[in-house]
Amino acid sequence: MSILVTGVAGFIGSHMAHRLLTEGHTVTGIDCLTPYYDVSLKRARLSRLLGFTSFRHEAIDLCDMAALEATFAACRPRTVIHLAAQPGVRYSLDHPQAYVQSNIVGFANLLEACRRHPPEHLIFASSSSVYGANRHLPYDENQVTDHPLSIYAATKKANEVTAHSYSHLFNLATTGLRFFTAYGEWGRPDMSFFTFTRAILAGEPINLFNRGQMSRDFTYIADVVECMVRLIDRPPAPSPDWNPEAPEPATSGVAPYRIYNVGNSQPVELIRYIRTLEDCLGKPARINLVDAQPGEVRDTWASVDALADLIEFTPRTPLETGIANFVRWYREYYRV
Repeated sequence: MSILVTGVAGFIGSHMAHRLLTEGHTVTGIDCLTPYYDVSLKRARLSRLLGFTSFRHEAIDLCDMAALEATFAACRPRTVIHLAAQPGVRYSLDHPQAYVQSNIVGFANLLEACRRHPPEHLIFASSSSVYGANRHLPYDENQVTDHPLSIYAATKKANEVTAHSYSHLFNLATTGLRFFTAYGEWGRPDMSFFTFTRAILAGEPINLFNRGQMSRDFTYIADVVECMVRLIDRPPAPSPDWNPEAPEPATSGVAPYRIYNVGNSQPVELIRYIRTLEDCLGKPARINLVDAQPGEVRDTWASVDALADLIEFTPRTPLETGIANFVRWYREYYRV
């Protein structure tokens, strides 16, 4: 089938596109290669895809509505997988406009392109950060997410509610995925598994925020991709059991719309995470215990029962396996 993937030079987007291409799909990838982090890494990810004759890269910005619509008109995607975004919680504290433009304006343009050239299914990336100040663990998709703690989280919450309105008004089958700390080969250099690895190998100290009293539901990239692949042919329908007097946030009775968590459902304390990196790298970490940063949540833990019921799969890769795979890639890519 013809599939459009936004953020195709990004971490998750490049992995997803590669999987689709190996399965014989035609993929149009959108990515304007923003310099938020090392563009050479983005180009290296793209190079893995450009060897497929069924892949085409469009270097356009989602804020360019005319270019976006021309791409939709040319490729007529059956499925749209939207993974482009301005990421990063801490960066959003000082650069909120970057998030408004990319994550809100860009997403609104994507929805409008889908309205004009309707795909059978739109799958878009949300984030576990939408749970914000919520401390009821594990996080369930039907919990309230009205208290985001960062600009990034607020833009992802905005994506979810805007998608529902388009889904209702234009019968657009839409699935939002709340990713929980995806990690693995070809990862983002601003994420901890990347920055900690670089620091440990260089003998430099690493900062553990909130003095290490945090946990994360680390989700290996191959598991994330497997979930998305299985969802492609499972577009949602309005829920017949939805009660407007007691509405469930993750489903809808008036729109083909659904929200799912994508997580390993096994939260890991940061100190265990560090020890796993040390074991794989064969070097000890120099640790600074520092105070919490604004916008950070203390713990994440995904309930994935709803997703498992639909696709008969849940993320399952142990942290030790995923980190070992990442470290092996890191050493080969950076020759260290």
